[in-house]
Amino acid sequence: MSRNEVSDSGHETGWLVNEFGQRVGVPVDWHPAVPPGPVTLAGRWCSVVPLDLAHVPDLYAAFVPGPPGQWTYLTFGPCTSQAEVAEVVSGYLANPGFVSFAILDAGGRARGIAAYLRIDPAIGTLEVGGILLGEGLRRTAGATEAMWLLARNSFEELGFRRYEWKCDALNAPSRYAAQRLGFRFEGVWRQATIYKGRNRDTAWFAMTDADWPGVSAAIQAWLDPANVDDLGRQRTPLRIG
Repeated sequence: MSRNEVSDSGHETGWLVNEFGQRVGVPVDWHPAVPPGPVTLAGRWCSVVPLDLAHVPDLYAAFVPGPPGQWTYLTFGPCTSQAEVAEVVSGYLANPGFVSFAILDAGGRARGIAAYLRIDPAIGTLEVGGILLGEGLRRTAGATEAMWLLARNSFEELGFRRYEWKCDALNAPSRYAAQRLGFRFEGVWRQATIYKGRNRDTAWFAMTDADWPGVSAAIQAWLDPANVDDLGRQRTPLRIG
């Protein structure tokens, strides 16, 4: 067999030519990933903990004062009461395909939620989704660190090969966030689903275990206290790739 390490798209996927002259994927020396479960991930600016109904009061305080547009691209909401936030959290906890987390600020208050979903340990893929970041977390170092902690756990502790991010193709902030965090855009699935009575074309992003070392190093450098000025702002922007 002959071998080429770069695909036609330019990605470092690699392929071989078999005895029939056909291109095939390279052999994979890999074992199934460990299924994710409840875990606490501690960082400098935040922590990620298993989601619980006890987080509802803090989440209500973080979500309800936020901009009305924060609910547009979510399958749930808008939430205007603590009872409605509790219903959302209960839905996360009852979903058998979710491993759900609360994101706590440095003071231990729940400011956001996220989940692992579409989990397939046999082939090593999972998605991070269901993300909602409230007041006190949105656009902070803690928000970036939370996404890094979840990705690090997926690759380094659980052994997944592929980590996905998907969003409504019209959700410009989510698309920007994915690429800022090191996910690569992979295309759009047209008419992928319907939610809130609207069509959704879904934009797909992903990073692989081969991407992860460089992505992780860039995020850690951005989060380093040496990169924070006296006003608490990062001195240099996060650039990956």
